[in-house]
Amino acid sequence: MQKKSLDFWVGLFVVLGAAALLFLALQAGNMSSLSLDKTYDVVTRFDNIGGLKPRAAVKSAGVVVGRVADIKFDDKTYQATVTLRLDTRYKFPKDSSAKILTAGLLGEQYIGLEAGGDTNNLVAGDRIKMTQSAVVLENLISQFLFSKAADSSSDDKK
Repeated sequence: MQKKSLDFWVGLFVVLGAAALLFLALQAGNMSSLSLDKTYDVVTRFDNIGGLKPRAAVKSAGVVVGRVADIKFDDKTYQATVTLRLDTRYKFPKDSSAKILTAGLLGEQYIGLEAGGDTNNLVAGDRIKMTQSAVVLENLISQFLFSKAADSSSDDKK
């Protein structure tokens, strides 16, 4: 009788461990928020997407309103074409803007949508024309270093 009880508890522990591993795998893969809600696709173009990845969040006012569906490189304009899959319950004006933001200093990147003032809303296949590329930390550091080097060289000439 005691062996059956022990087998039950060991089995329960193994099942809970497997469920925890599945949960962590879904969280790490950014797939924990799969939804069956209806969506519509909107296209944006960026000069630099930084570390943006497919399935990254699309947020407006801090609320997740969609996900990044696809990222491609356009060899004619030399820009990244990003397809956003937005929930149909969220409507945005046609003159909305999109920018790539970072959660925290070194966190994951997501797209922030800011609503415009147009009376017509975006529909499937529309393009958001006003975009702001990702801020790349390495570029900021190099600009800072070059400006400091330029300042020190001008101080040496005095």
